[in-house]
Formats: sequence, structure tokens, C-alpha cells
Amino acid sequence: MSLLRSLRLCLLARAGSCPVRALGPGPVLPSLQAGPLLLQSPQPWHTFHAGPWLSSSASSKELLMKLRRRTGYSFVNCKKALETCGGDLKQAESWLHKQAQKEGWSKAARLHGRKTKEGLIGLLQEGNTTVLVEVNCETDFVSRNLKFQQLVQQVALGTLLHCQSLKDQLSTYSKGFLNSSELSELPAGREREGSLKDQLALAIGRLGENMTLKRAAWVKVPAGFYVGSYVHGAMHSPSLHNLVLGKYGALVICETSERNANLEDLGRRLGQHVVGMAPLSVGSLDDEPGGEAETKMLSQPYLLDPSITLGQYVQPQGVSVVDFVRFECGEGEEAAEAE
Repeated sequence: MSLLRSLRLCLLARAGSCPVRALGPGPVLPSLQAGPLLLQSPQPWHTFHAGPWLSSSASSKELLMKLRRRTGYSFVNCKKALETCGGDLKQAESWLHKQAQKEGWSKAARLHGRKTKEGLIGLLQEGNTTVLVEVNCETDFVSRNLKFQQLVQQVALGTLLHCQSLKDQLSTYSKGFLNSSELSELPAGREREGSLKDQLALAIGRLGENMTLKRAAWVKVPAGFYVGSYVHGAMHSPSLHNLVLGKYGALVICETSERNANLEDLGRRLGQHVVGMAPLSVGSLDDEPGGEAETKMLSQPYLLDPSITLGQYVQPQGVSVVDFVRFECGEGEEAAEAE
């Protein structure tokens, strides 16, 4: 009976309900004297030592928010970056980009080969220079994502800077094309490190789809020329007012003796015709009118008034159509390299 009583007393002592005496007569055990029992949580395996950047809760939150706004990365990644870099904002930003770059290249390698039939055409005009670019992705859902649109913007800006860096004396218009590999090697721009292929890897890492920088075209014109443009299904870039995005795009190079108020509208209509009728060459005003299957631009039925040819529409306008560029998002390699 005394053994059972002692067992009960031990159990009660563990719950902190009563004093515990040693078995048999003797004093109360000093380590288990009566009184409230203090419960202590176990020590963690690792103790976190707050760095100097965590000395003030308000300042650490401010740094975290600032890094988040600058980079767009998650709070978890931004916090880790600041901890790794001891609260140095500039180093943390660089660390984040390097980590994202590694992850992006890793994902790009895994996704390589998956078909990229969706995407966007980007058209950017500045001064006497106009560029047309195509960037592809796997799904239309991703093409509507702001991060993807920012990638198209970066590619358009990179192409524009490349074109503007070419030192040429223009007596007539100048036109050039860049294929996928040439486009990938262009510098990312004044405010970005690395090349456009680095920006591509970052976008793949963030959005998780295969993407390709497919192609670009650029046109520079001197006085006496005008570049008409049109993008089908156009939407404007949220951060670059003169960049237009869509699924089809066209540039039409015109020679004109005088610049009039209707020139912009005329250029847009000519661009609409190129997008809709997909000509393969300009042709001549002397060519015989053709039907729906005609591939010479000036001999085709005018898209907005099929009762006349495009040549008959243009002739009274005081301009001469000399060249054009047409991009269709996701079209086959044969069509893409027709030029």
C-alpha cells in the first residue's frame, strides 16, 4: 500500500500539486519542494543572433518594404537577402538578382524545347527610329502577365538602343533584322546588368514557362520619309507610353515630299492593310490589279475598300510606299525568315 501511495505522490508532484517526500521517513526533497512549478520551454537547437539591421523593428520593416518595392521579389526572399547581407540594401538587391538568375537559368534549361506559340509583338517608336519585336511564351495566360509584358518592353528598348548606336549617314531609309541569338546577346539597357538573355532567364524563373526572344526588326528614316505603324489588338505598356503591344504588328515605310496632318492616319491604314492582307512585296503602281490571292501590296484589293487597289488608294495621297515589315505572333520559322 505504501508503494502505491508513493507512486501517486510522484505523479502529483510532476503536475505540481503537492510536495514530494522520499520513500519512507525523511525530509522533503529540496528539488521538489512545495510551491508553483515553473515550466520552461526547451531551448532551440539554433539561437538566432539579430544583426545590426534588426536593431530597430521600424527601420528593418522599412528596409524590407524598400527592397520589396525595388525588386518585386517575395517578402521571404527579401528578408533572407537582408539577413545574409547584414542589412545592406544594395548588396541585398544584388544578392537577390544573382539568386533569381541561378534559378531562372535552371528553369530555362528544364523547360527548353517546349513549344512557344503564344506571346506578344511590341512596337516602339522614338524620333526617326522604329522597332518591332516578338517575344514568345507557352500560353496566352502568361502573355497577359505584367512581368511578361515588362520583358517585351525590355527587349524593345534593347533593340532601340542597339539601332540608335549604329553610326550611319542616312540618305535613304535603313532597315535591319535580328534573329533570336543576335537579339539575346544585346545589352539589357542602361539600368540593367547583363544581356537580354539574362532578362529572359529571370522571366522564365518568375513565371515558370518556356519563353523565347524570337526576332526583331528596326527602321531608321531621314527627312522626307515616314514610318506608318499598326498593332492589332493593341494595348499600351503600363510604364512606357510609346510602346504598343499586340498579336500582329506592321511598319510601312513611305517617302513623302511634305508632312501633313493626315500622314499618321494614312500610316495606320497602310499598316492595317499589311496586317490583314499579308503581302510579300510592295510591287509597283504599274502592276495589274490582282485578286484576293495577290501578294504584291500595291496590286492587292484595298482592305478597307476592296473596290479599288491599295495603289489606287495611295496615289492621290502624295506618298510613295517603298517598304514594309510584318510580324505575326507565333507564325512558323519559314514565314518569320521570309525577309
